[in-house]
Amino acid sequence: MRARLAIYLGLAAIFVGCGQSSAKPFQAQVRFARADHTRIAWYERGQGPPLVMLTGTGSTMAEWDPALLRLLARHHRLVLFDYPGLGLSGPWHGRSFDSLANATADLMDAIHLPQADVLGWSMGGFVAQRLAIEHPQRVSHLILAGTNPGGNHTVLGTPQAQKIDSEPNPSEAQILHELYPPDRQAEGRRFLRRLERASQSGEIPDDFHVPASTTRTQVAAEDPWLRSNRNYRQLGALTVPTLAAAGIRDPVVPLINLRRVAARIPSSKLIVFPGAHAFLFQDRRSFTQAVDRFREG
Repeated sequence: MRARLAIYLGLAAIFVGCGQSSAKPFQAQVRFARADHTRIAWYERGQGPPLVMLTGTGSTMAEWDPALLRLLARHHRLVLFDYPGLGLSGPWHGRSFDSLANATADLMDAIHLPQADVLGWSMGGFVAQRLAIEHPQRVSHLILAGTNPGGNHTVLGTPQAQKIDSEPNPSEAQILHELYPPDRQAEGRRFLRRLERASQSGEIPDDFHVPASTTRTQVAAEDPWLRSNRNYRQLGALTVPTLAAAGIRDPVVPLINLRRVAARIPSSKLIVFPGAHAFLFQDRRSFTQAVDRFREG
């Protein structure tokens, strides 16, 4: 599954030497921690209960929509990081979503974060599920957006979406086809411009380097995920409150996947938004309100 957003922009080259904008006072301060036998790059913003954010295939911590982050940061301390093997982090020594979940738990140890709410989008939802299963004491609330439960309970998206999903270097048109509905492509282009402006101002890190080899390894990890029902079975034992969020027009992850996730996990709730795979960007105010209400119980 993909959440490839802005690799093609080459922002690191475009904005070298550009000045910072005074319009956005927040400046992303990237830090580094030793976790899972490698170096993890991370930063935080906002105040409130901690919210660890896990993004999708071949994506760095810079590729979350800055407009969504501004809203979430009003009531949450956001913790964003690069998975091992991409961005500013060190090499990835694993081959599975379990290893990425372990790296997340190690990072939380390294930054003295015993427990947090966890938001996993797309492939990040796989990592979030494994984190909640393997390290249940670390997750206080689980938010799964545009993801699936694995095994034969998964319904894949359209053939075109799956093809794009496995492409290390998708075009702008391919990215927007997955993330936004056909009649909302203008909104998708505005999102890309927000990334440009936020990178220029320093609001998000200038951090868009994703080796094709890492993307291929992440995509390859989906094969055992889809062949085994282990994850789906283990979801039934989760006790963490869970919010399953879906885009009704998502070509990558059909809505039925989130219905099955919500039906499998006790103490879970399903909420459906307009939009495609980037529904949480497109309908960011409603999504943020849903997260806040869910967190408040």
